[in-house]
Amino acid sequence: MNNLMKRNGNSNLGISNIFDDFFSRELFNWGNNNYSSTSTTVPSVNIKENGDAYEVQVAAPGMDKNDFDISLDGNLLTISSMKQDSSETKEENFTRREFSYQSFQRSFELPKNVVDQDNINAKYENGLLMLTIPKKEDAKQKPPRRIEIS
Repeated sequence: MNNLMKRNGNSNLGISNIFDDFFSRELFNWGNNNYSSTSTTVPSVNIKENGDAYEVQVAAPGMDKNDFDISLDGNLLTISSMKQDSSETKEENFTRREFSYQSFQRSFELPKNVVDQDNINAKYENGLLMLTIPKKEDAKQKPPRRIEIS
């Protein structure tokens, strides 16, 4: 073990770097999939496509619809939020102030010439932000049709 630990002339550096590198990566991310590498929360997102639209669901409990900012820049749809809370407790011998900041940003590139950008709508209900991104008429899936043989 001494030879392994003293490789490259550094006593614990080799083993330490291997373990630090392994544990700092989000290789498998078991049970931790809502946290970024900076330990900030990133809400889970579901994206579903049907014949008429794309549906985006963002799990963000405890938020208010006014906490969100949704923007579209070209084909880049960005959903972000910043929420600040503060509380103050005053008692006889001390004052305690607590501040809480919550923020996230998720961006999605929409398919070019497929979505009807003017009719995107969003609603927030029961901790779920839901966006409906309709497809343009010519991008919607057409029902199968029978082709006659002449």
